[in-house]
Amino acid sequence: MDRTVESVVADLAVGAGEVELVRRAQAGDADAFDVLIAGRVTAAYQTAWAVLRDEADARDATQETFFQVWRDLPRLREPEKFDAWAGRILHNRCLSLLRRRRSSEVREIRVESWDAAAYSSGRNGLAEEHADSDAIRRAFARLTSEQRVLLAFHHVHGRSVAELASITEAPTGTVKWRLHNARQALERALESER
Repeated sequence: MDRTVESVVADLAVGAGEVELVRRAQAGDADAFDVLIAGRVTAAYQTAWAVLRDEADARDATQETFFQVWRDLPRLREPEKFDAWAGRILHNRCLSLLRRRRSSEVREIRVESWDAAAYSSGRNGLAEEHADSDAIRRAFARLTSEQRVLLAFHHVHGRSVAELASITEAPTGTVKWRLHNARQALERALESER
């Protein structure tokens, strides 16, 4: 009998818990896996987009992440660490995509967001606003892929230093140091862009 996602959710509301969901998904229960990742897909996409700044790449990273999570889930030894484990997979996917496209990056300016009169006159601040956001994008692009990933996971996705330590498999002190260095590198890059 093929169960619906709603029936799995109803069962879980009785108190099975998230760790139980992970265990059921590890045993091959696709419905449990669907429920387990349902609330995580959007957050994973947002994180990937913040790091990659490309919709197609962010979708690819998200899809590849959850494919790998499903494929490797039976080997997860500690179901209570599912989030950190899945975050590490997303982290590695984003870094991999950044490395692949590093040599062929093309900058695009969307025509519909460009107001030539405002740019030429500079009256309403649109030119300055665009210049600032463009400077931030260029400065962010100058960071190493590891720095971009750390900043995005921490500031966009809201991951704590402890969670980042678990995701990157580095000591907490090291993650704090790397985050500090990434912020300083971003500040230096912004200064040179302006």
